[in-house]
Amino acid sequence: MIRIFHLPEYTQQKVFSLDEVEDLAQAVWIDLQNPTIDEIKQVEEFYKITFPTRQQQEEIETSSRYLENSGIIKINSTFINLIPQTSKLEESEISFIVTEKVLFSLRYFESKVISETIKKIKQFPAIFSNPSKILIALMEARVDFDADLIESVSRYTAEISRKINYNQNLDEKMILRINECQELTMSLREALFDKQRVISSLHRNEDLMVENYNRLRIIVKDINSLIEHANFNFTRLEYLQNSFIGLINIEQNKVIKIFTVASLIFMPPTLIASIYGMNFKIMPELDWMLGYPFALTLMAVASIATIWVFKRNKWL
Repeated sequence: MIRIFHLPEYTQQKVFSLDEVEDLAQAVWIDLQNPTIDEIKQVEEFYKITFPTRQQQEEIETSSRYLENSGIIKINSTFINLIPQTSKLEESEISFIVTEKVLFSLRYFESKVISETIKKIKQFPAIFSNPSKILIALMEARVDFDADLIESVSRYTAEISRKINYNQNLDEKMILRINECQELTMSLREALFDKQRVISSLHRNEDLMVENYNRLRIIVKDINSLIEHANFNFTRLEYLQNSFIGLINIEQNKVIKIFTVASLIFMPPTLIASIYGMNFKIMPELDWMLGYPFALTLMAVASIATIWVFKRNKWL
C-alpha cells in the first residue's frame, strides 16, 4: 500500500498505484507500508530513486545505514515495536529517502510512532512543510517512544527487585524474567546506538543543520541520556541476577546442610547397630536379658550427644 501526504493541508491518500493520484506535485511524504514489488518499482521509476532490499535494510555497516549522494539522503534505521498480542518487542527495519521535495519511507510493519507523528503533523501542517522536518519529527517521536519503553523496562526491573527481596519462594521463572529484561534492554540500547549514528550524520549535513540545528542537538542529548539510562538498567539487572543466584546458592546450601547434619546424627547409631549386627560365635551381649533395650538406649544417647555437640558449636 502507498500512502501519499499532500500539502498544504497535509491530506492523506491511500492508493495501490500512482495512476490513482491526480496531482503528485504537492506530495511531501510517500509512505510505502508492506508494498508489493510492483508498487516499489512504480515509485522508483517515477521519482528516479532506488529503495534498498530487505537484506540491505538489515545491514549493520555504517555505510549501509546512512548515505548521502547528489543531494539525496538514504537512511536505514531500526525501530523497536511493541506487539499488542504478546506485549513483547520486536526489531523492524525502516528505510528513508530524503530528497529536496519528498520524503520516502519503506517499511514492512505497523508503527505507532508513525501514526502518532501523522496526527501531530496534521495538527500543525505549516510547521512540517518540507521532508527534512518530517524526518526529524519521526526521529523525535521514535526517541520519545524508546524512552517510554525504557521506563517500562525500569518499572518491570523494580518489580523483579521487590519480589527477590520479599518473596521467599524463588524459582527459575525469576531468572527467566531477568534474562528477558536483559534482552529487551540490549535491543533498546542497540536501537539507540543506531539512531545516534543516524542523527550524528544528519547533524553534519549543512543543509539540514542550518534549519534544524537545535532540534537535532536536542535529539542527540535525549539519545545520550537514554543510553545512560539503558546502561544503568542493564547494570541493575546484572546485580539482580547475581543476587538471585546468590540466594539460590544459599537455599541449596541450607538443604545440603540439613542432609549433612541428619547423616552425621544417624552415623553413631548406625555404627552401634553395625557392631551389634555382627555374626560372631562369641558375643557376650547375646545372653543379656536387656541387650535389645541397652542397644536402643545407646543409639539414642549417641544421637542426642551428637545433636548437643552441634548445638554447642552453633553448627545448627
